[in-house]
Amino acid sequence: MENFEYFAPDSLDALPGLLSRKRERTMVLAGGTDLLDMLKERIVKPEKVINLKGIAGLKGIQHGEGVRIGALTTIAEIAADAGLKREYTVLAQAARSIATPQLRNMGTLGGNLCQRPRCWYFRGREYVCLKKGGSKCFAPEGLNKYNAIIGGGPSFIVHPSDSAPALQALQATVHTFGPQGEDSIPMDEFFELPIDNLRAENVLEPNEIITAVSIPKPAPGTRSAYIKFREKQSLDFAISSVAAVLEMEGSRVRDLRIVLGGVAPIPWRSQVAEDELRGKKLSDETIRRAAEAAVSEAQPLSQNRYKITLTRNLVARTLRQLAAQG
Repeated sequence: MENFEYFAPDSLDALPGLLSRKRERTMVLAGGTDLLDMLKERIVKPEKVINLKGIAGLKGIQHGEGVRIGALTTIAEIAADAGLKREYTVLAQAARSIATPQLRNMGTLGGNLCQRPRCWYFRGREYVCLKKGGSKCFAPEGLNKYNAIIGGGPSFIVHPSDSAPALQALQATVHTFGPQGEDSIPMDEFFELPIDNLRAENVLEPNEIITAVSIPKPAPGTRSAYIKFREKQSLDFAISSVAAVLEMEGSRVRDLRIVLGGVAPIPWRSQVAEDELRGKKLSDETIRRAAEAAVSEAQPLSQNRYKITLTRNLVARTLRQLAAQG
């Protein structure tokens, strides 16, 4: 890797003086499972790396009227937390699906939300794609088996996070810190499509960090689940995934949120699928219609049309699983 300066501040107050307004110059280290790979492959060449692990207050799970999870809380801690398993099942299941036990012990929630795309054109040093300041996305004319089928263009990356669809389905809020102090951003507004922001995947400024994520307490009768399909069952990223949170009123769906992962440049909330179920019973027919609606916006590339069938089936499987909990 290229040489860089290393800093390990012990307080948030020290950060604004260390972070740069230029994204490529300064990068932050949380768990390191993504950044260290990018440094070793020379995909990024920062002048400074700032280790956040010594900053107090960025770790831990606090239950109350809802839950607050520090950005440095490990994925393993989230997957194992009894309160999250019970009330925020979709998040605990998503966390458990991430990578390997070793990586879950190192990786953090903040890092999982902010990890960069896994598209091999972005990760390959020999390609200067749109995401790296080049003039084109190579996926439409190249190897695009794993790329976006919804919301793609001009770059056809998919967002790699498993925790992000679950948190968006739970109506979470991201808490941040930067030169202007603290801020809060609804998860629905945190991620950005390539058409709006080519060089980054979220609205964080280069000199801002995530400090925590908070989730409101689920309404009585809420059911949730996360289902993920991957090629290597032990460790791989999602080819397609579904996070679903349903608020039930008797046998009917009072309200719900369905968010797809692995198929779009951001966690993709499928409001058209939600509309097929809101106020209705979870019957075979309504589930079928919701699953069809979830992929109605798909525009596949030459090698990833299979993702339409896969995602449709995952949506139906997730909803049938939740229907069986009644």
